[in-house]
Amino acid sequence: MNGTGGKLPASIITGFLGAGKTTLIRRLLEGAEGRRLAILVNEFGTLGIDGELLKDCGIEGCAEDTIIELTNGCICCTVAEDFLPSMEKLLNLPLPPEHILIETSGLALPKPLIKAFQWPTIRPRVTVDGVIAVLDAEAVAEGRFAPDPQALLRQRAADAALLHDNPLAEVYEDQLQAADLVVLNKIDRIDTETLPRLMREIAAKLPRAVKILPTRHGAVDPRVLLGLHAAAEADLAARPSHHDGLDAEHDHDDFESFVVELEEVESLEALAERMQRLAEAHDILRMKGFVAVRSKQARGLVQGVGRRIRYYFDRPWQAGEARASRIVVIGLTGLDRAAITAALRH
Repeated sequence: MNGTGGKLPASIITGFLGAGKTTLIRRLLEGAEGRRLAILVNEFGTLGIDGELLKDCGIEGCAEDTIIELTNGCICCTVAEDFLPSMEKLLNLPLPPEHILIETSGLALPKPLIKAFQWPTIRPRVTVDGVIAVLDAEAVAEGRFAPDPQALLRQRAADAALLHDNPLAEVYEDQLQAADLVVLNKIDRIDTETLPRLMREIAAKLPRAVKILPTRHGAVDPRVLLGLHAAAEADLAARPSHHDGLDAEHDHDDFESFVVELEEVESLEALAERMQRLAEAHDILRMKGFVAVRSKQARGLVQGVGRRIRYYFDRPWQAGEARASRIVVIGLTGLDRAAITAALRH
């Protein structure tokens, strides 16, 4: 598949924590129809859960040498150190990809990443085919990203997580304003009356005409997502950002992450219940990890977004593989690490 002017196309898939970006990419792989897709996965934290999920997906095209994890912080803050060398590695493969998918962390601002495609070694060879913003319909409908202080005050009584300034609002708006396509995911979690209102509210935040695509479980035809031909790196003026005009790149002092290592657990259900109580008691945005369950030969997977926890067994433990249990915890700065760690372990 050729990009604009014969350049290799790359799609940037952005969106808030837990919106469904990895699920969307898995569906893209499933519908690749023989096209060579490469993936850059940017994790916030030290344990690459999403990259592991993609490598273990069992789908043709999930070749390990075409999936690169960037775990040293936000991709938009480490462009020169991590992103550019990784792009050059993919471009110089003996059989280079036909399309590159870049999954940003939920904390990433897309505009600095789009600017990176103007780098002299990248610009002649690659174009940003499109920026795809994936939204969690239920979370957005509940007003979790509202930048209006009055709106936040109205939410305080119902949600203790909003008893602080919400730095996520700017991240959310920057992701929307950079988008060429908005995937409004998980619409099965909202009612039919909410959907039209939500789409109007999202459209009001978009700086230009951008399609909003409602969906469930990331089920979008690859032909819709790939081949947008946006050439976003040449269209930066149409993508405003809260950080335009700032000399220094943004940082993520508002966020922190850490890994909790566990012994084998008795049951995934009991662990999920503990995670749910923790999410209610602390400013935890996301928890995810692989878990060894006593007496089970399959590896457990737990993923939490706020108070919503999913868990299941994803595959058997492989011969010689350490039955390690690790949970990544991501939240606003000031997490009580000791209390969270103790609660997860007991």
